[in-house]
Amino acid sequence: DFLAPCTAVCSGPRIVAHSLTRKFAGFSARETMDNDGPSILAPPDARAKAILDGFKIDWMNMSDGNTGQVLWQDDDWGDLLVQRDIHIPARILHCRVVSREFQFSSVEMLQSLRLEQRIFFQGSCMEEWNFHFGFVIPNSTNTWQQTIEAADESKMMPASLLNGNVVIETSFYDDDQLVCKMLLRVFYDQ
Repeated sequence: DFLAPCTAVCSGPRIVAHSLTRKFAGFSARETMDNDGPSILAPPDARAKAILDGFKIDWMNMSDGNTGQVLWQDDDWGDLLVQRDIHIPARILHCRVVSREFQFSSVEMLQSLRLEQRIFFQGSCMEEWNFHFGFVIPNSTNTWQQTIEAADESKMMPASLLNGNVVIETSFYDDDQLVCKMLLRVFYDQ
């Protein structure tokens, strides 16, 4: 198993708990054998460009979901169309529950903000996660939290193997309208 199957819980306007094996309106996760490599994609049309031009990630953090201790935070997101390297403490892989929270601002109204994330290990897609936030008020600032529950530690790959070999491709959508894709390469610091 790659990072091991997990369960994620999204918090936003409509929050419910979800499981890995079932698909709900707010979240679904599944393993996939899709081998299209990760890519950055600029807005494909004028509406998507307007959304991206007015969309900003203000900050993001990850914390131990059981204790609330923040293990990583980044306040400098800038251009979403540039691949970023992020350095996360390796001890996050030992957390049974990880909470990811981020604040974003949007000038444009979004009918149904959602994210599709594909997790790549050495170029092969191993997991796909889908998160649904919902309606975004124009000229608003919002906070969105997801909680990810890890599988048994015995099923996890070691940080030394994952380090620099994991790329997270995040696709931002307004309902079915693709806004952009961004890439994060993950390094696990000892």
